[in-house]
Amino acid sequence: MPESDLPARIITDSDASIMRCEGDWSLEHLTRGLTKPRRGNRRRQWSLDVSAIRRLDTAGAMLLLELQERLPGRPAFRGLQPRHAALLELVEEHRDPEPAPSPIRYGPLASLGKATLEVLSQSLAFLTFLGEFASDALPRLLRPFGLRWKQVVGEIQQAGVHALPILGLLAFLTGVVIAYQGGAPLEQYGANILIVDLLTITMLREMAPLMTAIIVAGRTGSSYAAQIGTMRITEETDALRTLGIGPLEILALPKLLALLIAMPLLTMFADALGIMGGMVVAHTMFDVSFTDFLNRMPEAIAPSSFWVGIIKAPVFAAIIVAVSCHHGFAVQGSAEAVGKATTRSVVQSIFLVIVADAAFSIIFNLVGL
Repeated sequence: MPESDLPARIITDSDASIMRCEGDWSLEHLTRGLTKPRRGNRRRQWSLDVSAIRRLDTAGAMLLLELQERLPGRPAFRGLQPRHAALLELVEEHRDPEPAPSPIRYGPLASLGKATLEVLSQSLAFLTFLGEFASDALPRLLRPFGLRWKQVVGEIQQAGVHALPILGLLAFLTGVVIAYQGGAPLEQYGANILIVDLLTITMLREMAPLMTAIIVAGRTGSSYAAQIGTMRITEETDALRTLGIGPLEILALPKLLALLIAMPLLTMFADALGIMGGMVVAHTMFDVSFTDFLNRMPEAIAPSSFWVGIIKAPVFAAIIVAVSCHHGFAVQGSAEAVGKATTRSVVQSIFLVIVADAAFSIIFNLVGL
């Protein structure tokens, strides 16, 4: 074996407190198994002799630096060749990057304040977007012939027509559940016919508009946020501005108009399917025939019950479009940001829809509806 190919070795002279490094300190020969020296007395001052090292690469340099750090007092290298010294200096300079700063740990009060400031910041950004959207949309709404009605029709198809199957199924099942759960206690008192009152009022005033809004927020609102967020990342919105087209005009306004038209229609569709599901349960399980059910409905339903649900629908639509478009336009960075924006848009839309529904309940109660 040539002298330059001798495996790397460490010879320890305990009497003289010297460690001698010999052989080829390259990756190929280090992998053959280098016997690490035992830790000696921490009070003893060792010397590190590297004069017998023939070859040295970055792997060997890192191991030499590690050995030097393990010895007490970190002794200097003896007999270090100039070419090896330059490599050791370079490896030591780049070996240990600056440690990442430790995360700041906030106390309970500081965490609460930080969360409050974040909520206020997000609320301010949302209000800023609403102001910008309103200032851009209102002048265009005063000139309806200049609106992109073809795009509005396409959005109605996507948000309304394509949502009919899932909404119809869930509304029908909701009517089934309400009639079944409410009919059992009423049957005990011989008041089966009151299932009609329970079902119609519940579906028309609360369940149909709220369920429609939740489905649209999860299905359509998420697609709005993802579409606009993706266009932000691919710089398509910047391209629109370059062409003199406002992104709000082409991306947000048609969606708003489409959902303002589609939501009341979807709510009426959910009303019909929910009542139909309740009729089936009332007929099959509680001896309320279809004829009796339909005859009872005009007595059970006040016109206000229907209009209360319809009035809620456009407000819910505006909330969903505003929140989804806001989070879509706020996307920055990578595709991961699109996913986060989509999740936030759905959660916040549903939250604000429920808050608005609670506010409507209080207002309608105060005005006697």
